[in-house]
Amino acid sequence: MKKRVTMQDIANRLNLSKNTVSQALSGKPGVSEETRRLIEKTAEEMGYSYHKYKRSSVASGKGNIGLIASDFAFSFKDFFGEIYLAIEEETRKQGLNLLIQSINKEARDHFSLPAFIEEKTVDGILILSHITNAYIQKVISQGIPVVTVDHHDPSIDADAVLTNNRFGAYTAVEHLIQMGHKDIAFIGEINLSPSYQERLEGYRLALQKHGIQENPDFFHIDVKDEEEFVEKALSSLSSFPSAWFCANDRLGFLVVSSLQKRGIAVPDQVSVVSFDNGLLSRLSTPKITSVDIDLRLFGRKSVEQLLWRINHPHEPHVEILLPTKLIRRESVSMYKK
Repeated sequence: MKKRVTMQDIANRLNLSKNTVSQALSGKPGVSEETRRLIEKTAEEMGYSYHKYKRSSVASGKGNIGLIASDFAFSFKDFFGEIYLAIEEETRKQGLNLLIQSINKEARDHFSLPAFIEEKTVDGILILSHITNAYIQKVISQGIPVVTVDHHDPSIDADAVLTNNRFGAYTAVEHLIQMGHKDIAFIGEINLSPSYQERLEGYRLALQKHGIQENPDFFHIDVKDEEEFVEKALSSLSSFPSAWFCANDRLGFLVVSSLQKRGIAVPDQVSVVSFDNGLLSRLSTPKITSVDIDLRLFGRKSVEQLLWRINHPHEPHVEILLPTKLIRRESVSMYKK
C-alpha cells in the first residue's frame, strides 16, 4: 500500500517547517508568493491532496458569505440584530448570498462547524460577537477568510471590526467630570467581553487625565447585568458616588431603578451614563445619557472588510475601530454639594 503523503513529508523535502507548509496550502498570510508556489508545486508532484485555496469571485458580484454567532448573541435583537440587518442589506447590495447559522452551546463545546464551513461553500465568514476563542480558532483553521465583528483577542489571527470602546468611555466619563463630578463609580462585568475591559480602561483614563484619584470602593467590575447583582453591588456601598458609568445600557437601566428604589433621585442627586444607546436607555425614566454606536455602519464596514480580505488574503491582519458619539439626555446634571 502506498504511503499517504503528509505535510511533514513536504516540509522535509523542502527543508521548511510544517507550519510554513500549512500556512501556504491553506492560503494564510506569512508566506511569500514564491515560497507558496513552490510548496503548492511540490504538493502536487508528491500527490498530496488538499483543498486548494482560491481567490473568490465576490468582487464580480458572485459568491456566498457566511455569518455565525452564538444563539445568545442572536437573542440581543436591539443590538446585534441591527448589525445583522445591516450585514444582510450590504451583502444584498453586493449581489452576494448570505448564509446564517447560530451556534448553540452543544455545537460550541463539541466544535461542530456549520455545513457551509465544513463543505467550504462560502467565500468568507463573519463571526458576530463572542463564541469562544477556541471555537473561533477552529473556524479560522479551515482556511476561509474570517472577520470578527465586535470581538477580538490577542490569540485570534483575523481581522476585526470594533467599537472604539476606550474613547467612547473616556468621552462619557469626561462629560461627568465636566459637570463637576469626581466620585464616579464603574459597574460592569469586564471578564464577559474585551469591550467591557476597554470601557473600564477609558473610564480610568478620564480620571487619570483630570487628576482624580481612583476609589477602589467605586470599582464594581464583576457585576452581571441582572437585577439581583446590581442590587447587591449598590447594597454593599458604604458611601454613594455622585455619578455612575455603566458598561452597557441594561446596567444603566438597572442602576437608575435601584437608586430610585432607595429614594435617590436621578439626576438631582446622582447622575448616570451608560453605553450602546440601545432601547433601554430611551425607555428609562429619566432617559439615560449614553454612548451611541452606529450599528448600520458596523454592519456595512464588516462586509466591506471581509470582501477586502477575500481579495487580499496575504495582507497583515487589521483592526478597524469605529467612532462613537455621546447622546446627552436627562440622567446627568451638574454636581450639587
